[in-house]
Parts: sequence; structure tokens; C-alpha cells
Amino acid sequence: MVEWTDFERDTIKDIFSKMEYEVVGPAALARCLVVYPWTQRYFGNFGNLYNAAAIKGNPMVSKHGTTILHGLDRAVKNMDDIKNTYTELSVLHSEKLHVDPDNFKLLADCLTIVVAAQLGKEFTGEVQAAFQKFLAVAVSSLGRQYH
Repeated sequence: MVEWTDFERDTIKDIFSKMEYEVVGPAALARCLVVYPWTQRYFGNFGNLYNAAAIKGNPMVSKHGTTILHGLDRAVKNMDDIKNTYTELSVLHSEKLHVDPDNFKLLADCLTIVVAAQLGKEFTGEVQAAFQKFLAVAVSSLGRQYH
């Protein structure tokens, strides 16, 4: 079980309360697909992903990016039991979609970059540490089915 300090809990809730899901989610997923093009193989039904402009303008990328953030919102609301909160998502991604679990970490890194850009000077080292701890727990929980 993960131990969360009051600062970490408050920081995570604060970040997500300020986040525009329809902006941040699509930006993070698009960044991941551009920076790590091999991740595109899981989105073959999304149509044109041939270049950065196509990825950023793709409505299916935008929709799924928003869905990902809503999935993370579930973890924010269940910080004391993220592992069980993500059981079904872990099974889906491992057994049905066959997503390489390393891709969750890549997406988390891209999300960190987008959130840092959004928050600017508010994204201090302490805030980043709390955010990355949260994302590490979410990534681990999503990859749990693979172990």
C-alpha cells in the first residue's frame, strides 16, 4: 500500500482540479504518439497518424486523451486503492489490447511535460515529485496484470 502525505494528496487533487481534461489529455497523448511513434501501433483504427499535425488534429486522439485523464481522475478519487481501482483497466490493456506496459510510463512522462507547461512556476520540484509518485502508482497498477 502506498503512503500519501497530506501535501501529496492535496497537490494531486489541486493539479487535477486545475486541469482542462479536453486540452491536457489530447496534448499528452499526441505528444506520446509523436515522440514515441512505435506507440501508434495500438491506434491503427484512429486513421491518419502519419505526422505530428495529423496526430494533433485527429479527433480520435483527442477523445482518447480525454478518456485517459478521466481514468486518472478515478485514481485521484481512490488514492488509497489505485491498484484495485485499475484492475479492470489492467486486464483490458494486457489481455484484450495487448499494450506493452512500458508505454504507460512513456505516456506518464508526456503528461508530466504537458502539466508542467500548463502550471509553469507552480510546478515546483516538490509538486513534480508528488505528481510523478502518483503517476508511478497509476502506471504500476495498470501494469499489474502483466506480472
